[in-house]
Amino acid sequence: NRSSILYAGNDKWCLDPRVVLLANTKTQYSIQIQDVDVYDEGPYTCSVQTDNHPKTSRVHLIVQVSPKITDISPDISINEGGNVSLTCIATGRPDPTITWRHISPKAVGFISEDEYLEITGITREQSGEYECSASNDVSAPVVQRVKVTVNYPPYISDAKSSGVPVGQKGILLCEASAVPSADFQWYKDDKRLAEGQKGLKVENKAFFSRLTFFNVSEQDYGNYTCVASNQLGNTNASMILYG
Repeated sequence: NRSSILYAGNDKWCLDPRVVLLANTKTQYSIQIQDVDVYDEGPYTCSVQTDNHPKTSRVHLIVQVSPKITDISPDISINEGGNVSLTCIATGRPDPTITWRHISPKAVGFISEDEYLEITGITREQSGEYECSASNDVSAPVVQRVKVTVNYPPYISDAKSSGVPVGQKGILLCEASAVPSADFQWYKDDKRLAEGQKGLKVENKAFFSRLTFFNVSEQDYGNYTCVASNQLGNTNASMILYG
């Protein structure tokens, strides 16, 4: 191996226990290298002594290594409109090809064929998981994912007025999209409605708030305002409970 003699006849000259003699006959002289390492790569020469002059044969050992992702960006949370830089570093022999793709129903194909992924002015539709894949055909590609959370202020998507007869159960619903999830408040005219107020129930979930009237009276009719807020802003919508 290069300038080091591994075997001479049946005599082992190297100290490496991974190198063993497989055959030493008149027609074959072969060794085996167990648990091959990248440092074993290089030229190997077999020399055969004959009556006239030595004959040599050279073979080059190429060591392939499966891809491995050694460094990848952590999960990130960013406000809408900000810039995102993701990095994925991988090793392998031959050098692996690195690609990024967005794990999204609307995403088509790769969004970067490089170690680096740059997103300028990110939108809420670009939130979700981004997958880095490293491939070099030695083995199956290795993949890791980074979660990108895009924060944005509340947007009320549905708030309808409702007509309910006196004595019946009435519901006003306010739906809002926001990251982080919105906090909801209800007002009648300018007066805030408190949780547990007699005859009323306020039910807040991540994406909607429901105002329930168990037994609608004439006094309940009027204008109601739903306010949705998070740390990025707030928005409101008005609706009417009528007879």
